[in-house]
Amino acid sequence: MTRLAIGGLVHETVTFLPDETGLEAFERGAVRGEGIAAAYTGTNTVYGGFLKTCQENDVAIEGLLCAECAPSGPVAGPALQALADEIVSRATLWRDSADGLLLHLHGAMASRGDPDPERTLLLRLRQVLGENFPIAVAMDLHGNVGIDKAMLADIVCGFRHSPHTDMAETGERTARLLLRKLAGEIKPVMALARPGLVLPSIFTATDVSPLHEIMQEVNAAAKQPGILDVTLFTGFAYADVPEIGATVLAVADGDEGLAIRTAERLSARLLEAREALYNAAPLYEPHDALDKATTLLAEGIRPVVLLEHADRGNDSTHLLQALLERGMGRAAVPYLHDPIAAQAAASAGVGSQLMTALGGKSSELAGGPVLFTGIVKFAGPLRYRISGPYRTGEEIDLGPAAVIDSGAIAVIVTTKSITAVDTDPFTQCGLDINEFDIIALRSKTHFRAAYEPIAGAILIVETPDWGPADLFGLPYRNVPPGIYPITMAPPDDGKVDGLDDDG
Repeated sequence: MTRLAIGGLVHETVTFLPDETGLEAFERGAVRGEGIAAAYTGTNTVYGGFLKTCQENDVAIEGLLCAECAPSGPVAGPALQALADEIVSRATLWRDSADGLLLHLHGAMASRGDPDPERTLLLRLRQVLGENFPIAVAMDLHGNVGIDKAMLADIVCGFRHSPHTDMAETGERTARLLLRKLAGEIKPVMALARPGLVLPSIFTATDVSPLHEIMQEVNAAAKQPGILDVTLFTGFAYADVPEIGATVLAVADGDEGLAIRTAERLSARLLEAREALYNAAPLYEPHDALDKATTLLAEGIRPVVLLEHADRGNDSTHLLQALLERGMGRAAVPYLHDPIAAQAAASAGVGSQLMTALGGKSSELAGGPVLFTGIVKFAGPLRYRISGPYRTGEEIDLGPAAVIDSGAIAVIVTTKSITAVDTDPFTQCGLDINEFDIIALRSKTHFRAAYEPIAGAILIVETPDWGPADLFGLPYRNVPPGIYPITMAPPDDGKVDGLDDDG
């Protein structure tokens, strides 16, 4: 019987955030050994896809370690060392009885001591497993994937959708290719092409033009005779690392020339469209967004979804402050990260009036705490299985959480940092989503799967936090020359096209 080891270490690192991400953040949801199958079977996750393919093909599983946490600051060196050591140790234990390794990496992990710890982990695995041990890796569409990292694996596949509704499908693709390689049916060879382009996350929705049309070309290329898989990695703009930027990765069946031609053709297509890709949607300053929302609501268009997309700590208060100043409509702010406020609400108790300083604590750009007074409508532990289309079925534990409702604005505060991308925050906390005129989210693209069908309008709000659409103001130090738009001259007015006084 074929036997595969399964593991993963996943983190999207915002290198500009001041606080490091420690081991505790990963351990909250870490799963090991036999627990991996119990935790992920039937879920829309990469591991769920790995497991489904293995179960359908009567493949035995050896669980290593699956550890990940929400996007945050650089991974602390000791945490990285401990997690990598465990994966390598467990892989070494199963080296002689496993036929291959299925590994899930994000593609954009970084620490202050290592700009590409995923490459380091793969290099360590190669050293203990051997050059010929089959390794297949599934990665996030937002990975910064250079050749040195990718070529340490036999097969690399990435998500093709953002929102990442195809996480399980990507796991299945990756596992199927590894099994076909083990069976001798295919001889995977990979080629990469890099167009020298990085996109802000807000402009990477794969169903929004012009990226939508390019992704259609990627999907068509993946169906060519002789091609096994094609991924367009858009890159992660908020990791200041040398390998930042988009990559096209093609996997061919023994034909390296075909893989090279496919990757280079699609890379050239990205380069050709770079200006349109970087200006894919209008952006609004907070009060301009509220002006527009007022007009839409007057026309009966609701709810209006406002995206404070630059928020990388899940606690920005720029938009909340604007909403408090304007006092308009009935607004919801789901999943603001603030453990202190969550604990204060729990101590006060449901039904109590609470005055607290909300959010704005992750960095100097987060807007600062905002004084907020409201009634505690919900307080307690928040743990549930996701019902939305992104990561469906996965269990999450947000720790103590609370709803603090001023009457005009209902804010859901959580102990664990997470971005609200579906309607679960409302149903889990006893709120009726239909009563709200405005819903203020911190998502970039993942919200679209759940909210596009129900939103009257979606407005992208640009605020001065660590994940802006305008990349020119970020303090990059490690980006090489020729990466559009970071290491090229900014536009004359210093703004991204589409962001003006009129929104």
